[in-house]
Amino acid sequence: MIRRPTRPHGRRLHRDEPVFPNTAHVAQREYVELVHSRLFHVSTITLAILAVLVALLPIAARLTERGTISRVAIVADDQGLARATIANLDTFLNQPKKQFEIIQLATADGAIRAVDDRQFEAALVATRAANGRLEFTFHMGETIGDAQIQALSVAVFGVALIDYSNRNQVTAFQLPELQLLRSSGDGAGSVPFSASNFASRLIVGAVFGVLIFITIVIYGMWVAAGVVAEKSSRVMELLISAASPRQLVIGKALGIGAAGATQYMLVLAPAIVTLLFEDRIATLVLGPDAGISPSLQALSPGLLLGFATFYVLGFALYSLIYAAAGSLVSRPEDLQIIALPLSLLAIVGYIQAILALTGGISGFIRFASYVPFWSPFVMLTRLSVGRVEPVELLIAIGLLVLTIAATAVVAIRIYAAGVLLYGQRPGLRAYVAAARHG
Repeated sequence: MIRRPTRPHGRRLHRDEPVFPNTAHVAQREYVELVHSRLFHVSTITLAILAVLVALLPIAARLTERGTISRVAIVADDQGLARATIANLDTFLNQPKKQFEIIQLATADGAIRAVDDRQFEAALVATRAANGRLEFTFHMGETIGDAQIQALSVAVFGVALIDYSNRNQVTAFQLPELQLLRSSGDGAGSVPFSASNFASRLIVGAVFGVLIFITIVIYGMWVAAGVVAEKSSRVMELLISAASPRQLVIGKALGIGAAGATQYMLVLAPAIVTLLFEDRIATLVLGPDAGISPSLQALSPGLLLGFATFYVLGFALYSLIYAAAGSLVSRPEDLQIIALPLSLLAIVGYIQAILALTGGISGFIRFASYVPFWSPFVMLTRLSVGRVEPVELLIAIGLLVLTIAATAVVAIRIYAAGVLLYGQRPGLRAYVAAARHG
């Protein structure tokens, strides 16, 4: 067992280990080696294509839905009820864009058979009771979705209201006016809700969320793989004689982080250009009635600053963890086993970010945005689609910085135990002791 030399009264001797210039040399070596590698080139092209595809998802979804019209059969007791039901359903369901084709059939049995034969997605049978009450029976096929069922249910309720108003006229029935307001959070009260702006924020949040998750995991694996590659070759013998574990860990994180930032610029450039011309691409593909506004209207300097902050801090945290994990193994084939739990930790945060992107900000999502291992993903999503108070940002960033500092101490100690005992196979007890005492 290697012991550090001690002074006479039991005090340990500490080598003078300034962060620079050795750290800068290590960082430069990592940056140059990584940027010129084939892996960097292939991953940059792959991520750029992925970012562009994510930016084009709204157009692809609209293109897929284009021309998809649900066919609904209507059967009624009398022609007057049938005509009124078809006219009112058309008003409720096909404005401003036609989504349903409503066709009258003669009998309920014939309509049900047509649904079974997949000629129609659904059949709606309308009858009037003796007291004048309307009754509707749905017969749904296999191809109709929940969204169409909900739309039909709401439209039928409107049909019943208009029918009641026509038969019990006191004043003419008018459709209610609906206004959607959202809290602005700046003391100005509520402001009109813009569906296009909210959709733009969702798109930007999705692009940022995918990029920050994939790149943090990829760059973290690069850190771990670099450590393992050095341990499995004679490079480690040269490195540990020229630089301390702290200098090696910090330099490796800085170098790979700088390479990651370079890759980010190369990946974001085509994605931002795509988002900038998204409305024009939609018009070219879908026509002038595409209804897609530029997603960059939701891209603010504050959101870009938040993205940069959480990317840097998130990478710092995970790179330290991956560096420590890489020092625990000596063979590249063993790296996947130890890296899997770390990837799962990031995946949990990414899943919560997706939930926040699509399902609203619940109490647990709000709590998860403070957890340091998840906040780079979840808080970034909250910044994209919702309102975050300044004190919440300060708490999340403060906890993340403190966790990085604590993780750095432990990771450097574990790294030192792994590389300084080079050529040996220290057990778990040695790593735990190194993490606790250094």
